[in-house]
Order: sequence, then structure tokens, then C-alpha cells
Amino acid sequence: MSSRVTFAQDETRPPSPFDHHAEQFITDHGVPGIAIAVTRNGQVVFARGYGLASRSSNERVSNDSLFRIASISKPITAVAILQLIERKQLTLDSKILSVLDLKQQITEAGIRFDRRWHDVTIRHLLEHRGGWDRGASFDPMFQSTRFTKELGTKPPADQATIIRAMLRYPLDFDPGERYAYSNFGYCLLGRAIERVTGQSYEAYVKKSVLVPLGITSMRIGRTLKSGRAPNEVEYEHKGTTASVFDPAGDAVPHAYGAWNLEAMDSHGAWIASATDLAKFAAAFDDPDRCPVLSAASIRTMHARPPGLAGTNKDGTPRNPYYTLGWMNRSLGGERFNYWHGGSLPGTATILIRRHDGLNFVGLVNSRTSKAGKSVGGELDRMLHRAVNDSMKSLQ
Repeated sequence: MSSRVTFAQDETRPPSPFDHHAEQFITDHGVPGIAIAVTRNGQVVFARGYGLASRSSNERVSNDSLFRIASISKPITAVAILQLIERKQLTLDSKILSVLDLKQQITEAGIRFDRRWHDVTIRHLLEHRGGWDRGASFDPMFQSTRFTKELGTKPPADQATIIRAMLRYPLDFDPGERYAYSNFGYCLLGRAIERVTGQSYEAYVKKSVLVPLGITSMRIGRTLKSGRAPNEVEYEHKGTTASVFDPAGDAVPHAYGAWNLEAMDSHGAWIASATDLAKFAAAFDDPDRCPVLSAASIRTMHARPPGLAGTNKDGTPRNPYYTLGWMNRSLGGERFNYWHGGSLPGTATILIRRHDGLNFVGLVNSRTSKAGKSVGGELDRMLHRAVNDSMKSLQ
């Protein structure tokens, strides 16, 4: 099997069983549009857009349409970290404070600095075991106005400002103790990549992770609509809120100014087409010929974490469980499904690597249905149904 994904067919192909499912999804939920891509045996065997990329211009979703992928950014960041481990520039057990130069910021934090930071490792951050629990406190990546006020800095808060602020807040649990999903942990991983490589996070990932897979259109997105990239969809989300750029100014749409997307680079800011992400997923189908990671690193990427992150209190294995940038579900024996979803106001996404060798991606430019409910779970279920109904045509 080729390690480089190629296109088997394009959007001019005849009607597909996917069409019914995608069009029904748009009708049922009232979302503007959706893009779908599927790979099998190293080839993109289906890729098509449905509905509208922009209601205002009546622009249609195409194979080239770019969407904010939100937290699907995390497995991309995890691959970049694993590359640096292969090159012996990091280890999974490297302490994050030994990688980043934060001495001055720690001194500024004074007695508010939680010394448990010294125990946080790269592995902890990848597995969401760093010690931050947004359910117990808050999500630092959505506290831009709060942090700029506390530190007296110009809004919006960038990554350095967020880290400086968080050094003054206590951790929610001992590092390594358990799993708690943390966008902030992946923000720190992005800064580790920059510190070790001497490059921006975006530049390193493009050169070392994406280009080797034939992916050239992905980039870090922009917060404001004025920064919309060529071929990027428009995002829909009801309501307005204060802008992170000017909290005292006029209200802005949630999808365009309620949070600073640029600061979310390594945990949630990439924009991509469905076919971009399908190529990324297919890169791991044949571990011995993967262009970006060794087979050993791919095994490590899916190794069950220790303690309460990988097992229940009674000692039984958790299922599903989170590893290095991926959710994992054991289906018995050697069969596993791997996936990651993404969600932001105006965005719902999912990437699935299924046990039968199929990889599929769904991207939607709205997070909520016309009834105000999240569409993420139904997007997942719809894609599985559509793929199952299309099995013969995907041979």
C-alpha cells in the first residue's frame, strides 16, 4: 500500500449513498453545509461538499472548502511532539518547565505559583493529565478578557499572556493523577515545539507533518471575518457577545471575536478541508510506511495511559480512553476505533479511523441545530451510517 494518499475519484462522480445522509443532515438540523471525505487503502475514495459555505454569498461547499477543525488540531500537535521525541529533542518524561523558559514569570507569580507545575511532563500534557480540569475551575483558553485585565496587558490575550496568568492559579489535581480534558495543556505543547525547534508552531507543523503527507492548504485560522482565508467557509452561531479585542465596544458574533483563535493554535486553530484531514488519518494505516512517524511511535501514540486515566477505580480498563492525541475504543481483540472531534461556536468536526481500515471526516460550519442542540454526536452517527451504506461503492 502506498504511503502517499491519492485521489481515486472526484466531485464529478455520480450520485452516492452519502448524498442522502448528508442532505438529510442539513435538512434535519438546519446547518448551512457539510464536507465529507473517506479513505480506503491509502486512497481518498470519496470527497464531496454539500450545502452552503456562505449563506450571504450563496457559495457552495466544495472539496476545497476550508473549515475550522477545532480540537482535531490536537492529534496533529501530538504527531509533531512524537517526531521531536524520535529526534531525541524531547522525551515523554521531559518536564514542561525544563523545556520552557518561565523563570521570570514564576518569580512574578510569587507565592501564588503552584509548585506542582514542576511535576508536569510532556506525557501528562498529551494525555490530558497535567492537572487542569476546566470542569472544576475554568478553561484558560477562553479567559482572554479576564487575563488581560488581571495582567494589565493589551487585548486579546496571546499564548504568553495566558501562560503567565495561569502560573498564578492553582492546579486542580496532582499531575498524572487522572484524565481531565485540557486545551491549556496542548497550548503548552505548542510552545514546547517552538522552544525546541526555534520555529513557529505553524511553520514546524506545516514543514514536518503536513507537507510530507501532501497537505498544503492547511493553516492556522483567524479570529475575525476580515481574516477569512480563500476557500474558507463562513461560520454560523446565534447570538452576540463582547469582543476579546475590545471588551467595552460593540457586541460581536460569537464565531468572530468571542475568543482569540490565533492563541488556540496548537489545540484548536487549524483550518483544513475534509480531504486534508482524510490524508492525515490515512498516514497511519500502514505504520511501517508512515511518512511522518515510526511504527514504534504510532504504537506509543495509542498506548493505554496508566492509573485512573486508563482504568476505572475498580481496576477494569476504561473504554473508551484517551492516549496521545486520540480517543480510543476497543472493540475486542485487535480491533480499535480511533477518533477526535472538534467543537467551537460555528464549528462541529470529527475525524474517525475505523477498525476496518476506513477513515472518514465530517466538517460542519455550525455547532448547533435549528433547535439549538449540538450536532456533534449526530454528525458522528450519521457518518458511520453513511459509510456502512456505501461500503460496496467504496471497494
